[in-house]
Amino acid sequence: MGGGISLSGLAAAVIENGGVGVITSVGVGLDEPDFAQHRRAADRRALKNEILRVKSRGLSPLGVNIMAALASSNELMETAVEAGADLLFIGAGFALKLPEAVARAWIGGLVALVPIVSSARALSIICRAWSNRYGRLPDAVVVEGPLAGGHLGFKPWQIDDPDYSLERILDQVIASLRGATNAAGERVPVIAGGGIYTGADIARILSIGASGVQMATRFVVTAECEAAPEFKAAYIAARPEDVIVIQSPMGLPGRAIRNAFLDDVAGGGRVTVRCDWQCLSTCPGVNARYCLGNALINAKMGRLDEGFAFAGANVHRIDRLTTVKELMNELIDEFEFRAR
Repeated sequence: MGGGISLSGLAAAVIENGGVGVITSVGVGLDEPDFAQHRRAADRRALKNEILRVKSRGLSPLGVNIMAALASSNELMETAVEAGADLLFIGAGFALKLPEAVARAWIGGLVALVPIVSSARALSIICRAWSNRYGRLPDAVVVEGPLAGGHLGFKPWQIDDPDYSLERILDQVIASLRGATNAAGERVPVIAGGGIYTGADIARILSIGASGVQMATRFVVTAECEAAPEFKAAYIAARPEDVIVIQSPMGLPGRAIRNAFLDDVAGGGRVTVRCDWQCLSTCPGVNARYCLGNALINAKMGRLDEGFAFAGANVHRIDRLTTVKELMNELIDEFEFRAR
């Protein structure tokens, strides 16, 4: 949902219909006039404005997704806290040492911190560091399985291995937290994500111990999502064979919808002559075949000849545009039918 896919419009609609709205912090400033020249400043300014658009309507709970691996992650965390976000979802890295402003807000109960992990081992590293430095554990945890869209926290051979399924990892994370409590004195809730498509999926995941679910792919193809019509059309048109796992310039596997751009890359084409973002220490920069940040932003704007769409494994099941209200009602009906 990065690259400006999930902004205030989608987040507000999700909150209004009973969910936790989430704004991306990656590429959030792409509509700012100085984005090309001052991306970090533009992202901070835009993130603040996106949060205020939701909070000015009295809507909560609102989360912001922060990639810990971003060079600007600390300043984005601080901006999100200052603007009034209720939760920070921290993924793509461990964020073992939080910026001072975030730590103060967290310890003061002003914001909930929710790391996103793909293994019990990763969670244990975060819990140990946060407990030692700040005297507390995460407020909740998101466990993301290998069927998710975008970058995956798995090695390529693990993606189709049953030992690394969401259900298996969920069990391990829940077991690792047994007896642990957050600052409210409650057990740490575990939220499961990656490949959850229907209300029946939600009921099944909750029945094995999750406290909630994270969903992204289905919410892209709603009227409220800020992605361009061409981006949503790529989701609707996707066939099972179009959903592929690629090797991104970050050196990580990622799930995306195959298109001519990715075919060109796979064939040895595309060359980035400069690094526009300088956003990740793991990026090979000028030695990359293409700039991932630019590719994702081009796709969000509908320029899929110069980019591509990340998506979850079940994107091929989507066949129409809907609204957040219609989707939430459908999920609730399916959940209640399964739970009877």
